[in-house]
Amino acid sequence: MNRLLVKLAIIAAAGSLLCSSPIVAQIPPPQKKAEHVEILKGPGLETSHDDLAIIRWTSTNPGGDDDHYAVAYYGTDPNDLSQTAKNHIRLNRGQAETIFRVRLQPLKPDTTYYYKVTSMGSGGQSDGVESSVNHFTTAAPGQQTSAHPLPE
Repeated sequence: MNRLLVKLAIIAAAGSLLCSSPIVAQIPPPQKKAEHVEILKGPGLETSHDDLAIIRWTSTNPGGDDDHYAVAYYGTDPNDLSQTAKNHIRLNRGQAETIFRVRLQPLKPDTTYYYKVTSMGSGGQSDGVESSVNHFTTAAPGQQTSAHPLPE
């Protein structure tokens, strides 16, 4: 009889665990948007091949949505930056700075490209910061350039 009571107690306990209300993860609201965002380092060429380049820069944490985008406007004419590259990132609320990276592809080999960068929240709202126009030259076919130190 005691064994039966113990079994029933175990079954009842297990059932209550399975039927209890689920644990709901609480997602905190977006942090306050920064009043002023500043590019602290870069932008600069992180790496480049004959058909792609990765541009990197560091800014103060823009706040707002955790989901953000690194954006580059680029082209082969410094007065016509009509191509756009956009890469998703997630902000780290615990950091004062954010590193942005954006991949430009496809590119033509052995060609000079001009670009400027900015960042935006997931809703498309700008963080209010934009770099000056910079440039790089892609590698010859089948080659890779080495990473360049980022300007301060």
